[in-house]
Amino acid sequence: MIKGNFIDNLPKVYGIYTGGFLAFIIIMSIGEQMGMTSKAIGICFVAFTVAIYAIIGYLSRTAQADAYYVAGRQVPTVFNGMATAADWMSGASFVAMAGGIYFKGYGYMALLVGWTGGYVLVASLLAPYLRKFGCYTVPDFIGTRYGGNLSRFMAVVVLTVASFTYVTAQINATGTIASVALDIPFQYAVYVGLISILLCSMLGGMRGVTWTQVAQYIVLIIAYLLPVFWISNKIGAGFFPHFMLADEVSRIAELEAQFGFVKNSAENLKEVPKGLAGITKAHSAVNATPWAFISLALAMMMGTASLPHVMMRYFTTPSVKAARKSVGWSLFFIFLLYSSAPMLATLSKLSLMDPTLSTGIIGKSITEVQAIDWYQNWNSANLMFISDFNGNGTLELNEFFMGGKAVVLATPEIAGLPYVISGLVAAGGMAAAMSTADGLILAIANAISHDVYYKIIDPKAETAKRLVVARVLLVVIGFAGATIAALEIQGILGSVIWAFDFAMSGLFFPLVLGVWWKRANKEGAVAGMFLGLVSGAAYLVWVRSGGSGFLGITQLTFGIFGSAVSLVSMVVVSLMTSAPNAATQKMVDEVRIPSGKSILGKQH
Repeated sequence: MIKGNFIDNLPKVYGIYTGGFLAFIIIMSIGEQMGMTSKAIGICFVAFTVAIYAIIGYLSRTAQADAYYVAGRQVPTVFNGMATAADWMSGASFVAMAGGIYFKGYGYMALLVGWTGGYVLVASLLAPYLRKFGCYTVPDFIGTRYGGNLSRFMAVVVLTVASFTYVTAQINATGTIASVALDIPFQYAVYVGLISILLCSMLGGMRGVTWTQVAQYIVLIIAYLLPVFWISNKIGAGFFPHFMLADEVSRIAELEAQFGFVKNSAENLKEVPKGLAGITKAHSAVNATPWAFISLALAMMMGTASLPHVMMRYFTTPSVKAARKSVGWSLFFIFLLYSSAPMLATLSKLSLMDPTLSTGIIGKSITEVQAIDWYQNWNSANLMFISDFNGNGTLELNEFFMGGKAVVLATPEIAGLPYVISGLVAAGGMAAAMSTADGLILAIANAISHDVYYKIIDPKAETAKRLVVARVLLVVIGFAGATIAALEIQGILGSVIWAFDFAMSGLFFPLVLGVWWKRANKEGAVAGMFLGLVSGAAYLVWVRSGGSGFLGITQLTFGIFGSAVSLVSMVVVSLMTSAPNAATQKMVDEVRIPSGKSILGKQH
C-alpha cells in the first residue's frame, strides 16, 4: 500500500508500474510458447497498454483550471523530462525515423541533429523565461507580452495550423499500428487510435496527460531498445551495437556491391503499391550537400523551439530552475531512442540482405520468400511487395519493396524474434504516437478554450464552463484529425516536418524577440506571425506545384523562408511604430530574472 503524497511517491508508483509491465511481457511470452496466436498477442498488448493509460487519465480527472491547464505546476524535473520525451518522440520518431534512415541513408540524420539540438535553443532562449512568465499557453504569453486580442488570436492560428498538421501524422501512426495489431482496415483503425487518445486527455487535461506520458515513455523506450540489443547479439554485432555502426554500414556497402544494386525502370515501378520503396544505398544523395543537411537541421532546431506542445510541458514545473533542469532530463531521455534509430535501420537492412544470416532473403527464390509468414502478414497490410521484375525467379535488391512505417514494426519478425517482441513494438509505437497526439490536441483545445473563448469571447466564464469547452474541442479536433489522417495525403515523417516548418514560420521570432528585445511591439508581432505563416505556406504550395525553389530551400525546409520573412517584417514594423509602454518593458526585464514570483501570478 502506498501512503502519503502522490508526487512524493512517484518513483515507487512508476517502479511498480514498470515491474507490472515487464511481468505482462513475460506472461505473453509464456502464452506464445503455449500456442497463443500472433493476432491475440497483438490485441492483448495494445488493449492492455491503452487500458492502463485510460485508467491513469480517469484517476487524474480534475475540475480545477490550474490542474487542467498546467498540472498544478508541481511536476518534478525527472518525470517532466520523461513526459516531455514521450510528448516529443512521436510516431515519426518511433515508427518513421528509422525508416527514413533505412531508405535515405545518413542524410536523414539531419533530423536527429535538428530535433535534439532544438532543445539547446529551448533551454537557453525560451523555456525558463516562459515558465517565469507564468502563462498557461503559448498564445497566453504572446497576448500578454504584446497586448491586444489580435496578437493572441494570431498566435492561436499559427499554433492550430502547426499542431493540427502534426496531430494528423500521429493519428496516422496509431491507425497503422492498430490496423496491423487488430487486423482491421486503416480507415477504421485511425478512429480506434483516436478513441484511445481521447481516453487519456478528456478528463484530466494536462495533469492526466502528464502522468499518462510518463507511463507511455516507459513502454516506448523498452519497446524500442529491447529489439535493438536482441537483434544485435543475435547477428553478432556486439552487445552494445551503437559502437559498431560504422562496421555494419561498411558491411551493407559490401553486400550492395556483391548483389549488384540496379535501379528499377519507370515501367516496373508502376506495379509497386503507392507509398512503398525499395532498398536503397546506405549513403544516399539526400541531404548530402552541406547546405542541404544544415538547412534541414536548422529548420528542425528552430521548429522545436517553436512548437507549442513542447513549450507547454515546461509550464508544469514548480519553478524556473526546475524548468531548465527539466530540459536537460528531456534531452537525456530523448537521446536513449535517437541514438538507437540509425542502428535499428542498419540491423533491419542487414537482416534482410546478409546471406550468411538465416533471415537474409536477397538471392533466394522469390517463391520461397513469398511463402514466409512475416512477408505474407505485411504484404496483406500493403506494407511489403515483391515482383520478379528481372524475370529470373531470384529475389534481387531492386525487387523487394517496403513501406517506411514497416521498418520498425516488422524488423522483430524479419529478424526471427518471438512474436511477443512484435507485440511489444506495436504497443511502443502506439504509446509514442498517442503521447504526442495527447499533447498536440490538448495544446490546440487549451489555446482555443483559454485564449479565444475565455480571454476574448467570454472573460467572465466560470472554470467549469471553460473546461467543458476545452473537452468538447478535444473531441472535435481529434475527429477532424482522424478524418484527414484517413485520407493519407502525406506520409508520417513528411507531415511532422511540415508542422515544424509552420511553427517556426509564425512563432519562433515572436517568442524569442518577446523575451530578448524590449522594442518588439504588438504591431511587429502580428506582422511577423501573419506574414511568416502566409509566406511559408505559399512557398510550400509553390514548391509542391512544381516550383524550383531557391537558395536550396525545399518543401521540407520552407520554414527557413517563412521565419526569415517573419523576422524582417517584425523588426521593420516594430521600428516603424511606437515602442511598448514602460510597464511592458519592465515586465520583459522581470521575465529574465530567474527567481521571484511569476509575472502573471494569479491573473488566470
